[in-house]
Amino acid sequence: MTIAALISGGVDSSVVVHLLKEQGYTPTLFYIKIGQDDDELLDCTSEEDIEMASLVAHKYGCKLEVVDLHKDYWDTVVAYTIEKVRLGLTPNPDVMCNKLVKFGVFDQRYGHEFDKLATGHYATTIEIDDKTYLGTAKDPVKDQTDFLAQIDNLQVSRLMFPVGHLMKNEVRKIAEQANLPSAKRGDSQGICFLGKVNYNDFIRRYLGEKPGPIVEFETGKILGQHKGYWFHTVGQRKGLGLSGGPWYVVKKDVPGNIIYASRGYDVETQYGNKFCMNDFHFITENPWENFSNEIDITFKIRHTPEFTKGRIIKTNKGYQVLSEEKLQGIAAGQFGVIYDRDARICIGSGEIAR
Repeated sequence: MTIAALISGGVDSSVVVHLLKEQGYTPTLFYIKIGQDDDELLDCTSEEDIEMASLVAHKYGCKLEVVDLHKDYWDTVVAYTIEKVRLGLTPNPDVMCNKLVKFGVFDQRYGHEFDKLATGHYATTIEIDDKTYLGTAKDPVKDQTDFLAQIDNLQVSRLMFPVGHLMKNEVRKIAEQANLPSAKRGDSQGICFLGKVNYNDFIRRYLGEKPGPIVEFETGKILGQHKGYWFHTVGQRKGLGLSGGPWYVVKKDVPGNIIYASRGYDVETQYGNKFCMNDFHFITENPWENFSNEIDITFKIRHTPEFTKGRIIKTNKGYQVLSEEKLQGIAAGQFGVIYDRDARICIGSGEIAR
């Protein structure tokens, strides 16, 4: 069996190579470069990452290829992000990077030549009746299935997640025992294409500023001024520049360029208990085809360790989720990621509607 392994230079993907070698495989390693060293906008510094990846490749006798997907990343993930923000929505670049770049463009150009594609994602695959499902990781804090919830059945059937059955501390221990050069490296943070660029500076570069009022939701009183609705998202607490808080963004009027805010540590207007999803995407299959009533599920609306219990209902426009507990900051544009009621299998995801 031939295996392509995506390696970032971090500890997780380095341990993937170690585990594959222990199993008798010699994978071909690929480092995907999505930034350019002379590009201040896509400032994703790769020099140290490639050095680490090279050391791992040398240690295990693997071939390393550096592939430049900078333009593809710009044309898909970055363009998607800017457009969603312009529409007043909250994008998820990590989800689209996995779908369009790592398991999209990369696989079409390079990965398709291999039987399997291995990554350092914290996820698993589960085989049931000759079908492959995306399964959650052993470590709930590191679980990344919500970032993988837009991949399809063909993609998941070819994927390997060697660290998915391990806790993060176990991965670190393996790295230290194997004397991997990345054993002490910290986890990557934030959106890669931004690098050292401030998020608001990035958005300002493409969308500019559009001053408008910040209005108290309950009273209609003008509290202050914002520089553009695209700098704010529902559920946001910091960055409003208002005194006497905490203040939360609870609503955005995009055509009117108005931000609505509520004050308090437990203000009711920042919560909801249901949301609808557009264009729901099933990873492997639709398990609800023969059901017309409410179905028990678990779900996530942001990257957290916790799975929330609820029910899902088919509507004329898609699917609606009813939560068993109050949800803070339901942001349109983010993905509602749906799991079975035991939070074992990731069924799919849909973009949260306004």
